[in-house]
Amino acid sequence: MGQLEGKFAVVLGAATAGNIGQVTARALAGEGARVMVAGRNEGPLRDLAAEIGGSYALCDITDHAAVHALADTARADFGRVDAAINTTGWGLLAGLLETTEEQLDAIAALQFKGVHHFLQAFVKVMSEQEPSGGSIINLSSATTKALINNHAAYIGTKTAGEAMIRCVANDFGHLGIRANSVSPAFTESPMTQGAFDTPGLVEAFLPKYPLGRLNTSEDVAQTCVFLCSDHAFITGENLQPNGGVTLRGNPQATDIQAAVVAAMAAQEG
Repeated sequence: MGQLEGKFAVVLGAATAGNIGQVTARALAGEGARVMVAGRNEGPLRDLAAEIGGSYALCDITDHAAVHALADTARADFGRVDAAINTTGWGLLAGLLETTEEQLDAIAALQFKGVHHFLQAFVKVMSEQEPSGGSIINLSSATTKALINNHAAYIGTKTAGEAMIRCVANDFGHLGIRANSVSPAFTESPMTQGAFDTPGLVEAFLPKYPLGRLNTSEDVAQTCVFLCSDHAFITGENLQPNGGVTLRGNPQATDIQAAVVAAMAAQEG
């Protein structure tokens, strides 16, 4: 019997094939949870739901009504929601002086207002169900602890999400609601594939990881599985399944540029 047998979970941000949201949904289902996957693209959601024996719903996290409808639908379909995980994000790479107002509005809508919508909707559902309680997880980023250049808007909004998680943990713990952040580092996924294909880039990051490798989507998913289980007497924390990169810090722009130039020169030579 899996450690999530009999539990009902929602994973928002699982609408791209192979992304962290999809890997997490598979891991939850593999431990016995019934999972509803959600996001903006119906095709990948429909395929994943069929694969894991779950269900799916269309939802744009920036839309307040849509997020609340998702939570209400999950409760109506499942009877209760034991876990809700938000894996959405946008790795905006832009210097402070170059970031446009349009970019700032978009990332704030996704990673600040959207996270607030998500927390509000699922705290409401978990507060009203009988018995009350559940596990809420928001994916943050190792960069809030290990800074990297040209990520101010990204890091700022991710940090805001961590703060809101702590507030939820403090305000609703008496109802049995646990709220935690999970912070991957440089993870290979559809969103980062171009970076992983850049010669020298991975090599610039590797020495910063005490455990000797970059974290994988599966590392992140298994941390979420634990936090959704009855074994996790944890709330208000920011778990770091990233191999210890926060101990040494991410490489900076000059380090990355030097590694990429050296790798390209070696290829040409």
